[in-house]
Amino acid sequence: MLWNIDLTLLDVGQVMRAAYAEAFEKVTGEPLVYLTSTAGRTDSEMFFEFCARNYVDIEPDVDTLAQFLTALEAAFETRTGELAAKGRVMPGAAASLAAVASLPGAVQTVVSGSPRTVATAKLVAFGLDSYLNLAIGGYGSVNYPKSTLIQSIRLHAAEGGMIPDSSTVLITDNVPDVRAALIGGAVPVGVLNGPTTEGRLRDAGAQVILPDLTDPRAVMTAVQQATDSTTAR
Repeated sequence: MLWNIDLTLLDVGQVMRAAYAEAFEKVTGEPLVYLTSTAGRTDSEMFFEFCARNYVDIEPDVDTLAQFLTALEAAFETRTGELAAKGRVMPGAAASLAAVASLPGAVQTVVSGSPRTVATAKLVAFGLDSYLNLAIGGYGSVNYPKSTLIQSIRLHAAEGGMIPDSSTVLITDNVPDVRAALIGGAVPVGVLNGPTTEGRLRDAGAQVILPDLTDPRAVMTAVQQATDSTTAR
């Protein structure tokens, strides 16, 4: 069972934007004036687009990316005390995580565009980490798209005997994640926590869509329906 973090389980966008700006200026020497969409994107992908949109006078490469991710982790760490005041947990997130954890054989983790330390700090700030096996999660610390992160999680979990290869579900609020799930071999379950409409999630390939996470029983049912559909294929 995979969860997207931002706008699915919680919202710390204000803190993340400040951390992005600080890290970007530290590495490139230029202010981060033009942002880009974060939905379904890894921080590695976003850095290269930040550079293109802000016309920096450097040629971004793997080394520059590594510097940015290190600076981002440091900038976010100095702001972890702001998370509770400037962020919020999505309604029903904790109860839904607890409910899915009660399903027989369920293993929960995250697939996040953020580096591992940043993703973990977000979850810890709202007490959501205890429901998740973060050791097997997929994170934006590496320069791969989310579909590859999902494939990697499934492979490692299956090798470790944690899940059958055909029984992976991703709950997310955005279209790029739905597409990444389908490419990565997971069944997407949409949740209308963010600005994405139900129609767009369905068009992208999500057959099950929740209005929010406030009904843990509905979340459990959605997960069971999704895993049943993979078994039937």
